[in-house]
Amino acid sequence: MSGFFGVAAKEDCVFDLFFGIDYHSHLGTRRGGMVVYGEDGFDRAIHNIENSPFRTKFDKDFQNMKGYLGIGCISDYEPQPLLVRSHHGTFALATVGRINNVEEIVENLFKEGTVHFQEMSTGEVNPTELIAAVISQKENLIDGIQHALTVVDGSLSILILTPKGIYAARDKHGRTPVVLGKKDDAVCVSFEDFAYHNLGYQNYKELAPGEVVVITPEGAKTLANCGKNMKICTFLWVYYGYPASSYEGVSVEQMRYNCGQKLAQRDTVKPDTVAGVPDSGLAHAIGYSNASGIPFSRPFVKYTPTWARSFMPTVQSKRNLIAKMKLLSVNELIKDKSLLLIDDSIVRGTQLRETTDFLYESGAKEVHIRPACPPLVYGCKYLNFSRSNSEMDLITRKMIAKLEGVKDTSGLSEDILSQYCDPENPKYEAMVEEIRKELNFTTLQFSRLDDMLDSVGIDNCNLCTYCWNGKE
Repeated sequence: MSGFFGVAAKEDCVFDLFFGIDYHSHLGTRRGGMVVYGEDGFDRAIHNIENSPFRTKFDKDFQNMKGYLGIGCISDYEPQPLLVRSHHGTFALATVGRINNVEEIVENLFKEGTVHFQEMSTGEVNPTELIAAVISQKENLIDGIQHALTVVDGSLSILILTPKGIYAARDKHGRTPVVLGKKDDAVCVSFEDFAYHNLGYQNYKELAPGEVVVITPEGAKTLANCGKNMKICTFLWVYYGYPASSYEGVSVEQMRYNCGQKLAQRDTVKPDTVAGVPDSGLAHAIGYSNASGIPFSRPFVKYTPTWARSFMPTVQSKRNLIAKMKLLSVNELIKDKSLLLIDDSIVRGTQLRETTDFLYESGAKEVHIRPACPPLVYGCKYLNFSRSNSEMDLITRKMIAKLEGVKDTSGLSEDILSQYCDPENPKYEAMVEEIRKELNFTTLQFSRLDDMLDSVGIDNCNLCTYCWNGKE
């Protein structure tokens, strides 16, 4: 995942831009970047933020940059924003999303004319550079942006900084949010709405799927509104979103309370306490506790002075180690207790298995696990959650393969897989039981898809559920 922020102001925008970007630090840990435009033209800075947070790495840039237009991003993958010179003039570009058809787009660009790409250290094409090339295929920026939204298989939201203003475009299916804030002398554009509230902006506009706007200090003008069908990522509420965030008018924190309440209403176990895995499981656990009357406790606390950000290294072995290091136990709340633990999800299950084993070693009598979303049966095609080299990395797929007597589930029909997604089907129950035994839980009960969608509270047809049921 990544997040972006932009400001168009009558005076210097750097203060708002700096802190607006920083408020997106929960969305990535690899690269940070900011570009401003002012009397001296464009000025750009990009830094690696894997070992130091955005604010620390960009403090010197913050002191030296000046401009009245600016964009920036926190990225969990490629370096950006990029500064591009094309027949559209010079512009800076930042993107959020995932491109599944990179090779197809590259091949088409090669066929149409002379174009080349600088390889990243991974040997791959920078996706943001690719989008710049696609935009430059068209005669003007508006057509170029719409063309990019159309050709990308996956998801794509865009910010483009030009000397005249900032162009913003939301993914054609609205899979990620793009919102605008406004105050007397400036307009901002953001992934997260809470990122601008403390900077004095009021909610101004939420872009519709496929909508393209141009932003100046005076306001925002819609240039294209080509999308009607929204499929916003439900994981924004379950996991990605910061507690202060709202999407489509729905509070992340409130949705998690609702989800925990639904879990409690379907449960029959009577543990001593309810706890959440920090941080995204906490609100779900509070909702469960409020609905059930079972006391909420914190047998784990996160060590925030040096582990403040929620995202982790992309290497799985390091993720597992750091996940264990950053959580500290409160043994007095564990020993001789029956615990019900809520996490946002189970992907591979490795971290939660280690957590459960540690709880038993610390004297817990029982460990009941309640994931706040249904079993993940499909790898995400649109964002980077549950993204891996193979769907067989998912604990669900491993258990399905075991139950079906196959080495790889890729050969199974959609009809068979759909049975493992249905909580009323015996195959689903068998899969959940195999996961429970594999991960050493006392009991395991997932949130149901219908309950989770009801917890969001918007029209279900506007919510993406692909990773749970394979339906787009």
